[in-house]
Amino acid sequence: MSSFPTPIFIPGLVCTADLFAAQSAGLDHPVAPVIADTLGRDSLADMAAAALSRVEGPVVPVGLSMGGYVALEMARQAPDRLAGLALLNTAYGTDTPERRQQRLATIDMAKSDRFRGVTRHLMKSFLSPGAMEDEALVARVIAMAEAVGRENFIRQQQAILNRRDQSDTLRGLAVPALVLCGSLDTLTPPDISRQMAALAPQAELVILDDVGHLSTMEAPDAVTAHLNRFLADLGV
Repeated sequence: MSSFPTPIFIPGLVCTADLFAAQSAGLDHPVAPVIADTLGRDSLADMAAAALSRVEGPVVPVGLSMGGYVALEMARQAPDRLAGLALLNTAYGTDTPERRQQRLATIDMAKSDRFRGVTRHLMKSFLSPGAMEDEALVARVIAMAEAVGRENFIRQQQAILNRRDQSDTLRGLAVPALVLCGSLDTLTPPDISRQMAALAPQAELVILDDVGHLSTMEAPDAVTAHLNRFLADLGV
């Protein structure tokens, strides 16, 4: 078993491995990353446990959005397994009442066979205005959502609704953390990343200019470069 930690990429809501396509290809690390399977599970705790069971030894969870919630849950469940933690375009608390109602509304839409409409609706919050003009990128995001499907979308949203506040997890982190977001992210705005970076004892904050929620796809080279540097700086 390698002494180097295994990066575990954890996709966000209605996202697949394609969310991390550029990072999977461009990661400069002795151990190849693995992709966590977030489908068919009813809680973030189950997703985290499944991700931890994928490999043995130390890990570096790399989660975006919902994947960040799972990454924090991995840190809570198995702090001794972590060599580092990368939180991309994510949050640490529970939903505001307004955000909760928005999630419930999208679940209702999906249950009434309007899942394609939900996907189109989410697109405006997933991508920055500039990225929305990239037809190829929009098509990739839609393809991910269609691959995940209506039932998994509902399960993921319900798991997110039931998530715990991870403030104490962040405060107790004994490993370095990379907290990264886009300046144009409206789902998890930069202020949330600033709060996470302030809570974690060994956190580095990176805010990418003119980038929206799906930073790994909007700014693939920049995100990959920051991940490579972060992994190299871990010194393991």
